[in-house]
Amino acid sequence: MSLTNIIRPIFTPRRHKLDFYVTEAEALQRKALKRLLDKASQTEWGRTHGYRKDLSYEDFARQTPLNTYEELKRFIDRMRHGESDVLWPGRVKWYAKSSGTTNDKSKFIPISREGLHDTHYAGGNDAVVWYLRNNPKSRVFDGKALILGGSHAPNYNLPGSLVGDLSAILIENINPLINLVRVPKKSTALLSDFEIKRDRIAREAMKQNVTNLSGVPSWMLSVLNRMMELSGKQYLNEVWPNLEVFFHGGVAFTPYRGQYQRLIPSPEMHYMETYNASEGFFGIQDDPNDAAMSLMVDYGIFYEFIPMDELNNPEPTVVPLTGIETGRNYAMVISTSCGLWRYIIGDTIRFTQRDPYKFIITGRTKSFINAFGEELIVDNAEKGLAEACKQTGAEVLEYTAAPVFMDDEGKCRHQWVVEFSREPDSLALFAHILDESLQHINSDYEAKRYKNITLQPLELIKARPGVFNDWLKQIGKFGGQHKVPRLCNNRDIIDQVLALNKVES
Repeated sequence: MSLTNIIRPIFTPRRHKLDFYVTEAEALQRKALKRLLDKASQTEWGRTHGYRKDLSYEDFARQTPLNTYEELKRFIDRMRHGESDVLWPGRVKWYAKSSGTTNDKSKFIPISREGLHDTHYAGGNDAVVWYLRNNPKSRVFDGKALILGGSHAPNYNLPGSLVGDLSAILIENINPLINLVRVPKKSTALLSDFEIKRDRIAREAMKQNVTNLSGVPSWMLSVLNRMMELSGKQYLNEVWPNLEVFFHGGVAFTPYRGQYQRLIPSPEMHYMETYNASEGFFGIQDDPNDAAMSLMVDYGIFYEFIPMDELNNPEPTVVPLTGIETGRNYAMVISTSCGLWRYIIGDTIRFTQRDPYKFIITGRTKSFINAFGEELIVDNAEKGLAEACKQTGAEVLEYTAAPVFMDDEGKCRHQWVVEFSREPDSLALFAHILDESLQHINSDYEAKRYKNITLQPLELIKARPGVFNDWLKQIGKFGGQHKVPRLCNNRDIIDQVLALNKVES
């Protein structure tokens, strides 16, 4: 009997509990809020805002302001300096360093012991539960897991307190038994220099019987490509014949799908998306035939949602799960067992169904182009690029886009910088298909492109190989979980990339 068949029954009780997502999602959310309020009543924040276990949702919403990182930063900084019972009971020792979308280069998200277990590790466990349910012949535990991680460093030199990538925090605190079935070894996984780490991971992993991968698609692909160089093989399943699944998240998989399918031509290979951010583990793709993910409603997270068209209102409408509408774009608001209260995370989602609640990620609240009323979001961009790749045979590795407000001829357009792993025969045709697809997908973009009156056809600039990695190195965010911003309403990022694009590799 395989080890997977021996271990599989351990996950059966949880599989049955996940069935309640179909009928009890709203009740599970109410229980999550009560647990959070009960714990937080012991904190400075909870006392200030009148938290207690039996507080109604309406009173909670009325007594608690909406927050961004700026509003919570002073409390988090006190926690980082060792204060207890501020936003969450006790002393929080771990802080996930996340890309700064505020006035700071980085955000530091508290990771409590409860948050580690009732959210982040719970999400990893449930991904396995659903994968085993969908694949009764799986032998995933008969080999090892290649798990990519970032690095961490001391936090203000406080004993036992560290800051770093969420993945590094998870690896540092993981059950020691898991280390017996994962690669690379811990010292390699936590290296800070990604180029050195990539080489060491490739050398360690290629000698193992790896059955599953976990990580961000872009960085995992970099490791796998290095391993193929070292092995001299053409396909990854020649190195790992028992590889069966990639649990991926962090960035949209669409631009990378073709590259993975070319690298792993086996029809037995599976892909499963997860939505695990520094702030929490929110979603899992439970059905391989449905791109939408199930919202994880019984973790240490209470969800609220702001319609995107009201996000910038002084008093926007905010609804709990019961108030959502399918097909509408929302900014997500979370309260968590890590001490984030009515926190606007910055991600946008759209629900595709209720009972169970399933959604797709549509972008970021600050990752869009709306310079001329076109309201282009990341979801539009991914679909447009996918269509252009489909029709031209191209493959996109990285990209970013921004508006050109007015050129020397007084014309406005969108400018795209795209790094291809497989170039189209005609860049002009690729750009034309992308532009046409965006018009088909987004009626606002179509209206602004009408007869070229407001917007001219988009401009496509081919990026030299490695330019986006060079940009990430320049800003100190190469490797780990860092990613290239896709759309920006100003030219700050694209101008930096274009400057580097002129430099010969």
